[in-house]
Amino acid sequence: MAVKRTGNRRTAHREKGYGQMYVYGNAVPKQQVLPKRKPEREPETEVRMSRQVRKNRNRAMSINPVYAGFLAVAAVFAVLVCVCYLRLQSDTISRSENITALQKELSVMTEANDTALHAAEDSVNLEEVRAKAVGELGMVYESQGTVIEYDAPANESVTQYNDIPSNGILAKSGETN
Repeated sequence: MAVKRTGNRRTAHREKGYGQMYVYGNAVPKQQVLPKRKPEREPETEVRMSRQVRKNRNRAMSINPVYAGFLAVAAVFAVLVCVCYLRLQSDTISRSENITALQKELSVMTEANDTALHAAEDSVNLEEVRAKAVGELGMVYESQGTVIEYDAPANESVTQYNDIPSNGILAKSGETN
């Protein structure tokens, strides 16, 4: 194959057949992808181990009965801790619900009590009570010198010298009748 020297490296490169080749027509063969080769394994050489190394490996691969017992006890302890935790959480939730119910009951009772108190306060007219106490029952307002204070005796008992009258009116208040 003769190569023309035109001074252009690309044309020389194509003329030699390097790079991509263009094929006319529609029957272009598809490229086949070959599978990658697996590297050949080297034959395993048997490594000789001493008896002590083999013994240590076997001991490490097996579980000691004492260690297995310890693991079993630890697992049972962990399960018991979880059960106790769940029980405490359940108790906490039930108590919280109980507290909520009691708070609702308290608010209902407080509202009913407040309503009854306001109704009682609204039903009592203090002016009527004062008028009845002064007019019908003979109550008098205190004046200077009508209130006598005394010290209680040491044994804190009071001795009554006279009976209280049946009509409940004492000394000066009896004169109003």
